[in-house]
Amino acid sequence: MLNSKDINSLFREKGVTLGSVESFTGGLFAREITAVSGASKFYKGGLVTYATEEKVALLGIKQALVDEFGVVSKEIALQMAELGRKKLNVDYCVSFTGNAGPEAMENKPVGEVYIGLATPEKVEAFPYQLEGERNKIQEKAIILAFTLLENALRK
Repeated sequence: MLNSKDINSLFREKGVTLGSVESFTGGLFAREITAVSGASKFYKGGLVTYATEEKVALLGIKQALVDEFGVVSKEIALQMAELGRKKLNVDYCVSFTGNAGPEAMENKPVGEVYIGLATPEKVEAFPYQLEGERNKIQEKAIILAFTLLENALRK
């Protein structure tokens, strides 16, 4: 299973930069990345936009988009990754939005998450329905993001 040490090595080998914009993961992705010595060579930073108003205020996501799709959506994951990439001035930016529970939110079930990935070539969002307790959903999302980053860098 891929871990933060693998991601660290891969980013350093490729000579590209990474940033993150997190919501339901609450900074856990950034913690995992920076737990490995040498992360400062490629990881420029991250934003934790846990509250909807911070997604609007800090990132510049349009309120109309939030109103139409909700924050737990592919559309918001795309915007978080794309705007985060620009604000953090990085080559790659990963974003996390979703519902880790314990209750449904925006009429969306616990475990519905979206991981966004902005690269120099494109912006994508990946939907997942994850099972487990809150912390397990967060952990699974981070592992999925590592895999998405690895796949993007190995292309």
